[in-house]
Amino acid sequence: MNAELRTELRKRLNYLSTPRDWVVDADCHLTDTTNLSGPILEKYRSQNNYYHGRPINAAELIAEMDMAAVDLALIWQNPAATPVTGDMDANTAALLAANRAIADSANRYDTRLLPAGWTDPRNCGLEGAMHVVEVCVRELGFPVVKLNPAQNAYPLDSDPVIAVVDHILKLGAIPAFHFGADTGYTPASALARVARHCGSQRVVAVHMGGGGASYPDQEALCQEARLLGLELPNIFYIQSAKRDTHCESDFITYTLHGAPAVNNIAIGSDAPYGRMSWNFGGYRALFASLRDPRHPDERLRGRAEIFTRAERGFMGNNVVKLYTSALENLLKTS
Repeated sequence: MNAELRTELRKRLNYLSTPRDWVVDADCHLTDTTNLSGPILEKYRSQNNYYHGRPINAAELIAEMDMAAVDLALIWQNPAATPVTGDMDANTAALLAANRAIADSANRYDTRLLPAGWTDPRNCGLEGAMHVVEVCVRELGFPVVKLNPAQNAYPLDSDPVIAVVDHILKLGAIPAFHFGADTGYTPASALARVARHCGSQRVVAVHMGGGGASYPDQEALCQEARLLGLELPNIFYIQSAKRDTHCESDFITYTLHGAPAVNNIAIGSDAPYGRMSWNFGGYRALFASLRDPRHPDERLRGRAEIFTRAERGFMGNNVVKLYTSALENLLKTS
């Protein structure tokens, strides 16, 4: 890590250390829309009435953040907009370009966007995936690097994944995973194995059992995820692409359980697979209902104050603390 990057990371760390109640969308996928071609370009250009999955750039995300009254967004690349072929070298180059585009966006909007990396041991091969991690952490300064076993079709706890996780941790960053019920690649048992392998070091699990699955399909994994987070406090969950009733159950359970569980959930929209304005409007209304004496859950009676404190964490403070801690560790390790 060169001196210029260290200076930029310290600047970001100082900014995030400013005492305030942050509002953060902890799951956003950005794309360099100036570098699209083929069907992906046509989808971006289209003016149809369906937002889901349409590639969005940094300026479009910032506009959505302003509409939704969101301070910060944790961003990573959009795998649907990054070409994958049978050539691992070409896949590695494409993924590196996508990660560099994330870094460029965060540098352009340095008070609004928190960059995170992405690697893929299946389509890049283990050697390529390791190289991507090196670039993400040492060259781009990403304190979090994500893998998506569902999108890229490999078991979450496979040997290559464990090797990549070890490399991410060695470099001082935090591994993150797509963790949903949309495929069979990410069962709770696999997340548990990885989390236990990491010991006390943090693991981020995005979707907390939801993901692209239908409501019936995500039912069992959402239940298992809720219990797993209480058992393994090094798991940090990001709620996105998940049924509202499960989100509410998670928030109630973790708030009543107290620390560390109550500090281990953040929220997100999964943009562009979800609308930020819709999600954050819903989260705000949900948290208000948890403080309302008319709420049907009797365990909430007279506990408005603890739910107010918990809401501040869920809405953004939890993920800012996670990210700043990761930045501190990255600066110390590199």
